[in-house]
Amino acid sequence: MNSAVQRIEANTAELTHPAPVPSGQDLLETMPWLPCTLSVELPVVRFTIGDLLKLGRGSIVQTASSHTSDLPLRVNQLLIGWTEFEVVGDRLAVRITDQA
Repeated sequence: MNSAVQRIEANTAELTHPAPVPSGQDLLETMPWLPCTLSVELPVVRFTIGDLLKLGRGSIVQTASSHTSDLPLRVNQLLIGWTEFEVVGDRLAVRITDQA
């Protein structure tokens, strides 16, 4: 048998026995680290660059939304859902309330 025919047979043998597809958890473990930017859009009232420069630990900023308002959650500028703020211990967290 010539080498061209042997290569075709080898290629078709690989097609008939495909590699197993990893499960969702396995797929996440095999993916390389992928950087992304996560942002929550929070409207603020009368906020200037000077105010931004004065921010420090424990600063309080007045917002234009109530604590029960849903705020947009974006990953790499793509809207993925809506969140609300929640206090967990001494930290401020966001809870995902709806998916986009």
